[in-house]
Amino acid sequence: MKKISIPFLALMLLILSACGQQTTEIPVVPAAPTETSTPPPVPTPAARSLTVCLGEEPTTLYPYGGLNSAARSVLSAIYDGPMDVVDYEYEAVILEKIPDLEDGDAQVVPLGVRAGDLVVDSSGEVVALETGARVRPSGCRNDDCAILYDGSSVIQMDQMVVTFVMLEGLTWSDGEPLTASDSVYSFNLASNDATPVNKYLPDRTQTYEAADDITTQWWGLPGFIDPGYKTNFWMPLPQHKWGQFSASELLQVDVSTRAPLGWGPYIVESWKPGENIHLVKNLNYFRADSGLPKFDELTFLFMPDANAAMTALVDGTCDALDPSINLDGQAALLRQMETDKQAQLLTAQTDTMEWLGFGISPASYDDGYNSTGRNPDRPDFFGDARTRKAIAVCLDRQKVVDTVLFGLTRVPDGYLPLDHPLHNGNLQTYEYNPASGREILDQVGWRDHDNDPSTPRQAVSVTRVPPGTPLILGYYTTSATQRRQVVEIFTQSLAECGIGLNPVYYPASEFYAQGPRGPLFGRQFDLAEYAIGVAALEPQCSWFTTNQIPKESNNWVGVNVSGFSSAEFDNACESALQALPGDPEYALHQRAQELFAFELPSIPLYMRLRIAAARYDLCGFTLDPSSRNALASIELFDYGSGCR
Repeated sequence: MKKISIPFLALMLLILSACGQQTTEIPVVPAAPTETSTPPPVPTPAARSLTVCLGEEPTTLYPYGGLNSAARSVLSAIYDGPMDVVDYEYEAVILEKIPDLEDGDAQVVPLGVRAGDLVVDSSGEVVALETGARVRPSGCRNDDCAILYDGSSVIQMDQMVVTFVMLEGLTWSDGEPLTASDSVYSFNLASNDATPVNKYLPDRTQTYEAADDITTQWWGLPGFIDPGYKTNFWMPLPQHKWGQFSASELLQVDVSTRAPLGWGPYIVESWKPGENIHLVKNLNYFRADSGLPKFDELTFLFMPDANAAMTALVDGTCDALDPSINLDGQAALLRQMETDKQAQLLTAQTDTMEWLGFGISPASYDDGYNSTGRNPDRPDFFGDARTRKAIAVCLDRQKVVDTVLFGLTRVPDGYLPLDHPLHNGNLQTYEYNPASGREILDQVGWRDHDNDPSTPRQAVSVTRVPPGTPLILGYYTTSATQRRQVVEIFTQSLAECGIGLNPVYYPASEFYAQGPRGPLFGRQFDLAEYAIGVAALEPQCSWFTTNQIPKESNNWVGVNVSGFSSAEFDNACESALQALPGDPEYALHQRAQELFAFELPSIPLYMRLRIAAARYDLCGFTLDPSSRNALASIELFDYGSGCR
């Protein structure tokens, strides 16, 4: 990568200054020489610099490597887009527009398929079409109209075709043209087995090709109806620089991991391990004519200690603190600093939700529930949905939000954030109400046997729970400080209902370990507090479908750790996920949310927070709850006179 030691503008001013020096001609007639006069030098504008402090050193800068939060922030300065997410909508950055079915640059077309062709069946799996395969013919969006293939006919199935057109004149930071073939090269890397990225979309792609220098087309497999089709554009990667390396080599070589070539506002100039990454302005940035980026130099400092980062913000070492710094414990101080105009506090909900999962069906139930013998199964505490609802109204989730999270987030009512465009606003909710919780528990058969509300209730007539069993539940989670604070609040609020807790704290590596060893994915718990998030905007009802239950038969892969299973919920969710906006089945997203709220396989506790901070006069820095990219607008960052 070409290094720039002096900003181009400053270099030109120096050259112009040297060319502007004048001398006085000496006459032929001998005379006393006149004095020469040199104009004062033109002052060189000082390079403007911005310093962002990160909570950790990037693991790599290879976009298909194992990126941590800090790495994604640095990549925001090297690449711009290809599309951003703002208020749950996609915005084009290096594309002319976001494709849309209504505009015709996204289409669903019928395609004839025959035995042996790869298709996506009615369950969403990639299969070779053969006798007995259950598929959805053209126009079909649910299992009611699915058919069994006869093994010989040519049948019509729907195929999605999406066209993406890039802006003209885009270049890499080295001046080479950025073309559609760079996006196809990126797709091929993502599809390679050596590249550690999710293969769900590449596996369901029939063809991804360049139609011309700025146009790519994505063709899905027949039967794959993708509501997220708008994002099926692979971010371009520089084939002219990286093409000589294999997919496995790109995970290691410096040209991709330490100083990747991009098209964004800045270029990596140096990386000092354990200290910083220094970048300079990209003079070939496609928005340079608009005066972007605002700074000549950008430095990312690695500062994992939150207290040290706060000090650096106050003394001016850091202009901004990235959300990768754990600022949860600094929120109250930052609020006061903002009031005193000493700093800015920036917060937003993330796409990660904190859950309290019920052990509805532990792994030990997979071979049938056994209540007798030497090793009886755990009592069926949660088989009755009423017990789950009683626990929900006995949890003071609002107190957690108000105290642990400083009132900066909200208590959700389902698996979608409250401000999501598809959120169902008419769901059954479970506000904190101990009196209601006690009443429900009485109905189920959990009784206050000693007339002492402070002691746990006992089972009297609870289905599949031996009489006399105390209502004391194991509460499994990690040892993170925030979760310990949550457990303390819940222990107190559940006690008001006669429910006892026995907290068990694990290191994160053990808690999230693959089953059967890990208690979460091994489904070995009564209650488990965990977090799960996703980058996509589409509703994630599939988290609670039957085929997402981790168990021995699927090698413990899946996120439905409660073991919840409902045919009605499965059908509503899967039909909605295989429908497009405007299809009648798309409305089943609303029905799936209703079923979830009624059955309550897990309790949504709160949306996790993203917290950042900045000098008080910094502008252009915002956090969007629907975006995972905290520094998506870093080219707009400014301070001083540039801010209004």
